[in-house]
Formats: sequence, C-alpha cells, structure tokens
Amino acid sequence: MEASVSPQQSNVTSYGTMALAIITLEVFAGMWINAFVVCVLCIAWVKKKTLNSNEKILLLLGFSRISLLCIAWVYHFISIIYSNFLHVQSMRRLVASFANFLNYSNLWVSACLCGFYFIKIANFRNRLFIYLKVKIDRMVPWLLLGSETLALAMGINVSDLIETVQRENHNITSQENFWEARFRMDKHFFLSLFLAGFGYVVSFMVVIFSAVCLLFSLWRHKRRMQTNSMKDLSMDAHIRAMKSILSFLVMYSINFVCLFLSIFCVTKKENIMTFLIKIYLFAFPGAHSLVLIFSNPKLEKTLMMFLSWVKCDFFMK
Repeated sequence: MEASVSPQQSNVTSYGTMALAIITLEVFAGMWINAFVVCVLCIAWVKKKTLNSNEKILLLLGFSRISLLCIAWVYHFISIIYSNFLHVQSMRRLVASFANFLNYSNLWVSACLCGFYFIKIANFRNRLFIYLKVKIDRMVPWLLLGSETLALAMGINVSDLIETVQRENHNITSQENFWEARFRMDKHFFLSLFLAGFGYVVSFMVVIFSAVCLLFSLWRHKRRMQTNSMKDLSMDAHIRAMKSILSFLVMYSINFVCLFLSIFCVTKKENIMTFLIKIYLFAFPGAHSLVLIFSNPKLEKTLMMFLSWVKCDFFMK
C-alpha cells in the first residue's frame, strides 16, 4: 500500500533539501574564507613571534566562525537526514550548547572588533575616549576572555532553558497538572527568549554605536581634508574605511533581524521564511569575513597573490 504524501509534506521536504544544498555550499565557502584568514595570521604569528590587537581579534573570530559553520552544518544535516539521532537528550543538549556558545562568540567577538576599530581610528577629544585609546591594546585580551566566558555561560543557560521547555511540554499528560506545567513551561520559554534576545541586543548595540560614531568621525575628517584641499592617500583610506564599515553595518543589521526572527520561528515548521533566514545566517560568517579581508591591506594583498598563483597554475595545466 502506497503512502500518500500531502502537498505540505512535499513542500517541507523540498525546502529542507534545497536549504541543505545551498547551506552546504555556503558553509564550504565560508570555511575556506575564514581558514584563509586564520592561516595568514598564524603564519605572521610564527614569523613575528607576536600579534597586534587587531590580528588577535581577527584570529579568534576566524576560529569561532570555522567552528560555528562546522557544528551548525552538522546539526542541520543530522536534523534532516538522521532526525532520530537528536532525540537522545544528552546528545541534543551537548550539540545545542556548543552551537549556542559559538553563535554568541561570533557575535560578541565581531562587536569587539567593531569597537576596537572605533577606538583606534576615530578622533574625539573626550577624556574617556582618549583614555580608552591609550589603554585599548592592553584591554583587548581581557575583552576577548570576557566575551568567550559570557558566550559560554549564555550558550549553556539558553540550551538548558530550551531543554526544560521541551521536557515540560512532554510532561503535560493530564488535565490536573496541565495549568501548572503550562505555567512552568511558559516561564522557562520567556526566560530563554529574554536571555537569547539580550545577548543579541547587547552585541548589536555595541556594533551600532561604534559603527555610527566611527562613520561620523571619518566623515568629519574627510570634510576637513576636502576643505583644506588635501587629496592624498589618507583621504582614499578614509573613504575605503567608510564603505567597509557601512557595508558591515548593513550586513550586521540584517543578521540581527534574522537572529531575532529565528527565535520565534524555532518551533514552527519549515516554510519560506525559515528557509530564507537559514540561508542568510549561514552566509553571514563568510560574507563578513570577505569584507574584512578587502578592508585589510595585508590580507587583501595576500589573497590577490594567492588567486593569481592559482590562476597561473590552472592555465599552465
């Protein structure tokens, strides 16, 4: 007897298969892009025996994004191909905690990078800003350590709360304990939403504040140079930096919206909205790292040399 497949089930299957194919390509490209950044910085670390603050942040960001793309793809692949494997509570909890930790790590290290650029490049006469400008290099290791510690704590707590919500949902079996269990489930659910949203909002506010203030500082300096008829490499560098920051601001804002929507779509079935959200969230780590490469002269030069070598080697064969 043949089982009939409803149009809704067919759409879910088609969305899942298409999403897996596109996500696999995005993960492959994103891991190569971030692996390139990590390799270049590690080679420079071996040669110089040290890294500056900017390179430390980029190195940690590259490692966290490679790990995030890898674990997120594995989780997504298993949820589609071997969904029964995730029914094991310990395995699901471990994978979810690790994925949430890497997600928060990616967001907060990105925010640290944007804040670092703002403090190092911008030019304001505020005493606190001048103090931070002098001390920022010493503060970077502690900022990164604090970001990773908070990301780990948030990842574990959010995963535990989500697991509690799912367990309470399964425990609602009789009418007598229905309202009590429902109250506990709703309480844990909204607490998990608050914690997840709080982590996203904090990193987003840091990025927005840093990017807008940096854009204002660069625009003001550009206007000053134009007034003084100073057409040099410095102006070109400022315009290039403004374009990079603006593109990052737009990408990060879309990523923030997608992350917030993913919180509310987590319990819903696969549809066009969840499909598009997944596609963008998997594309962001690679796309943003590509913007960072082209905004960094050293990384851009190395990438151009690598591409020219690959091109010459291809045509020689």
